Amino acid sequence: MKRSKKIFVIVGVLFIVGTLIVGYDISTKTSFPGSKKLLKESIAPSKEKDSDTTAVDNLIERDTL
Repeated sequence: MKRSKKIFVIVGVLFIVGTLIVGYDISTKTSFPGSKKLLKESIAPSKEKDSDTTAVDNLIERDTL
């Protein structure tokens, strides 16, 4: 094998290994969206007013009126 081909193969293998390591790291820090249960509050906000309501809650309530 020529020297340039050996270098190409080594760089290619290192790239693939690096990509797999990064992919594994990301997959351990996240979870599949379908595995999370939707919170009742996120689907339909309650009618009670809390002191810490967010802008999103206000928008959802305004749209439902």
